[in-house]
Amino acid sequence: MEEVSSSLPVIDLREFEDLDNSVKAYQKLRETCEEWGCFRIINHPIPLELMSEMKAIVRSLLDLPAKIKNQNTNDTVGRGYVAPSPANPLYESLGLYDFGSTEAVRSFCDQLNASPHQREIIEKYAGAIHELIKNIQQKLAKSMGLEAYSFKGHWPCQFKIIKYSFNPQQVGSLGVPTHTDNGFLTILQDDENVGGLEVMNKNGEFVPIDPSPGTFLVNLGDIAKAWSNGRLCNVMHRVLCKEATIRISIASFLLGPKDEVVEAPQEFVDSEHPRLYAPFNHDDYWKERLSKNLRAGEVLELLRVNI
Repeated sequence: MEEVSSSLPVIDLREFEDLDNSVKAYQKLRETCEEWGCFRIINHPIPLELMSEMKAIVRSLLDLPAKIKNQNTNDTVGRGYVAPSPANPLYESLGLYDFGSTEAVRSFCDQLNASPHQREIIEKYAGAIHELIKNIQQKLAKSMGLEAYSFKGHWPCQFKIIKYSFNPQQVGSLGVPTHTDNGFLTILQDDENVGGLEVMNKNGEFVPIDPSPGTFLVNLGDIAKAWSNGRLCNVMHRVLCKEATIRISIASFLLGPKDEVVEAPQEFVDSEHPRLYAPFNHDDYWKERLSKNLRAGEVLELLRVNI
């Protein structure tokens, strides 16, 4: 597909607090999520110093010896340490499942022998991102007309801290193939110096996302599309190797309800908008994606209701 140049929508979080601009802000948020499923946020509450400190710690953790990184384990494949592989030699990541849990954050730090300073910054960052990700989820519900909507059950949030080791021979190759995220939404602290992320627009064209220090990117995933009864866009995206250097990113995923099924609220279902997807469990959905190696929303289509 041909690469195009286009500006990604920007959502200013301060506008939601301004009575004169809040209606337009919510309208823009909804339209952006329906059209793009991806946007940049500015004027967020997370201090730039904390973002910078967290990136430095992430880099140091990913530079640890393999013996220590392999201690980052999880009961489910793909949620702990992922080492470079023949299939994806440029990519490695460390994982923390459910960073809204203080116990889970401390266990992650224990696995990697984190120092007291590293633990302090990781806990601060996890707490700040957890508040931000839930805030955006609620704003999105309100933008769609659900003024006081309550998301049922516990929605785990997952960290994935990622290192791409790009070299001259691999410039132009994929660091991560085209995919959608399996959860509700993702907040990404992208590398502020090294580009490579591209998102697909409605025309099927890849749009390069240039670095923008001090901002976050938000992507909507498969759960958002199912929850909205197909209204929201689960954006397809990829990472390309653009230059021979190390690229670091911090992805925070709001997944799906752990003990409740994913289904569209009744407000999104009527005679003109029949229910598109059968209710499903997020963990089962995620495992199905992994087992079938279907990473671009194909499993969601298997759950379509026959009308």
